[in-house]
Amino acid sequence: MTTGPLIIAVPSKGRLKEQVEGWLADCGLTLRTAGGARGYSASLEGFDDVQVRLASASDIAAQLHAGEVHLGVTGEDLLRETANGMAGRVLLLTPLGFGRADLVVAAPKSWVDVETMADVDDVAHLYLARTGRRLRVATKYLAQTRAFFARHGIADYRLAESGGATEGAPAAGAAELVVDITTTGATLAANGLKVLSDGLILKSQAHLAAALGAEWTDANQATCRRLLAIFEARARAKRIAGLTWPAAQEAAAQAAVAPFVEGGAPGRAHGALVERSRLFAATAALGAAGVGPVSVEQPAYVFQPTSPEADRLASALSGQAAQGLI
Repeated sequence: MTTGPLIIAVPSKGRLKEQVEGWLADCGLTLRTAGGARGYSASLEGFDDVQVRLASASDIAAQLHAGEVHLGVTGEDLLRETANGMAGRVLLLTPLGFGRADLVVAAPKSWVDVETMADVDDVAHLYLARTGRRLRVATKYLAQTRAFFARHGIADYRLAESGGATEGAPAAGAAELVVDITTTGATLAANGLKVLSDGLILKSQAHLAAALGAEWTDANQATCRRLLAIFEARARAKRIAGLTWPAAQEAAAQAAVAPFVEGGAPGRAHGALVERSRLFAATAALGAAGVGPVSVEQPAYVFQPTSPEADRLASALSGQAAQGLI
């Protein structure tokens, strides 16, 4: 169990590392790696009570499940790849919009009559009857494959755990089907495979996740709340535009934007914060009321008094404590 600083695990290499560093930088947080580019520990500038560990995406998922770190950034597909899923162990906090990939079921293109999971069920029955063997499914994602096939009522198959390039298993004679991660489907297609029409198991992306089994002190939770507030404020700012009008026209302007403020746009003196999707409707309403000139600004951050994600984490931790799980 962890004690002391808040421990965050982030990817140590590859495209995902670059994307995480870019996300942190966009939020105004600088990641300082100890020992140069090949180091395995880092710090966040301005957060002396945070320790950053660099690890592989799969190791980060394992560390979150084991409660060895408080927070981590990794793919949802990896977080869900456990016998009991994430329930009671890992809480998804923030989807990050990168590291996207789909976990899918793919069959050989030569199987022209196989397009759905129901077709796979039929083929599995026939394959068992003719050969006395179960259909083989090559994958690294054993738990999610079992759950997905069970939801489709498919039982006549066996898993062939893949240790290498899963998409090559059918051509090598190691399996008949594959369950694998894909971003464009190009690699599957290049290996003579097609994704089944209802074979999408999970639309995955990188997430900031919290380990419910970690040792969370009050100080850890306070630090986490500060970080989450920054992440939320930056994300909120990207969805919102700031309107400013002349102080002398305050009454008319407030009346004109009242429907937008009532719809959730925060108000402010001589201006309002409006969802960008409603920006032009709001400026049109101000123009119709004779208010002007109206300037539009893009805020860098929009902080709120509370952090919904921090509150959700606190509630989950309280629930764990009440059950005596932490």
